[in-house]
Amino acid sequence: MTLVVGLGCQRGCDVDTLLALFDSALAAGGIERQRVSALASIDRRQDEPGLLALARLLNLPLQCFSAGQLTAYEARLSHRSTVAFAHTGCYGIAESAALALAEQLCGGPARLLITRQKNAQATFALACAG
Repeated sequence: MTLVVGLGCQRGCDVDTLLALFDSALAAGGIERQRVSALASIDRRQDEPGLLALARLLNLPLQCFSAGQLTAYEARLSHRSTVAFAHTGCYGIAESAALALAEQLCGGPARLLITRQKNAQATFALACAG
């Protein structure tokens, strides 16, 4: 089974904030960090230093998608954020990015294993496929 973490964050969100959310959400779900295959986000965050640092720290690839690609997953989101939509054109970055990459990697349908979790600066979701 392929596990993909989707992440959304505010500009300037540091790696420690992202790692704390990543680890706490996985721990709550009873999933070990090493089972995660990749990270996903929106293309507007592809150069975000905290996300890039997290990918390096965890030694995981980071794949980013356009808002247009992510809107295809809108009906499957557990939460629709009007704030995220106002800033990005997408109602849910973490969940939709996780679903998009899990399906891309497996070539089949994915589902959310951990729905949107958040702290003050970031959102997290975990999707699985295969």
